Amino acid sequence: MLRHAGKILARSRFAIAFTGAGISAESGVPTFRGFNGLWRKYRPEELATPEAFQRNPKLVWDFYRWRMKKILDAEPNPAHYALAELEKIGVLKAVITQNVDDLHREAGTENLIELHGNIFRVKCTSCSYRENLKESGRIQNFVKSKDLPKCPRCGSLLRPDVVWFGEALPREALERAFRLAEKADVVLVVGTSGVVYPAAYIPYIVKERDGKVIEVNVEKSGITPIADVFLRGKAGEILPKLVELVRGSK
Repeated sequence: MLRHAGKILARSRFAIAFTGAGISAESGVPTFRGFNGLWRKYRPEELATPEAFQRNPKLVWDFYRWRMKKILDAEPNPAHYALAELEKIGVLKAVITQNVDDLHREAGTENLIELHGNIFRVKCTSCSYRENLKESGRIQNFVKSKDLPKCPRCGSLLRPDVVWFGEALPREALERAFRLAEKADVVLVVGTSGVVYPAAYIPYIVKERDGKVIEVNVEKSGITPIADVFLRGKAGEILPKLVELVRGSK
């Protein structure tokens, strides 16, 4: 099955990747429903809503600063680097991710669509101000602070630039992802449950246009029924092997 997947990718005209929490779990980033320790008494879903932020912004910011620290300690794993390599050699045209952890970018992926935002970006709740804390060099001081962050432009509260439960995905990112899916003849699905919509439509769009779906996952998902090839296992072990097979087929 692995060799078959390698041939499909190598012969593809326009391949894309669609990734979820599973790929970053191998880097030590907890999946959203896998938080424990300090946050055991809260359901993460209750801390990631506009209503929670309005009710108790300090609690929500404490949670997100904690998440930022966890992610800053993580590094891209072989799966992230393998996708970046597939892009570099011209096979992958884009990576569409549901993750907010920035690990694809750190691994070298250039054409990246972040459907759910980026945890290291903040945006103002009143004006159009946005800031990438890693790029501005403020991330370390930011995560150590206990104060509620305020907009330097208008003084209003800042919030994480991520999509919370009950919020729509960024229209531009979603439309771009759908356009890529409509062009793709192969989608490599990695580490997603395939149950969070509208993002989960992406493999279906490819399939409906007679494209191939290759899934890499530790267990079956909502995408498995439409997968042409299902590779069970850790992405960090499987994807580097796929890269070698693709190189050998070129």
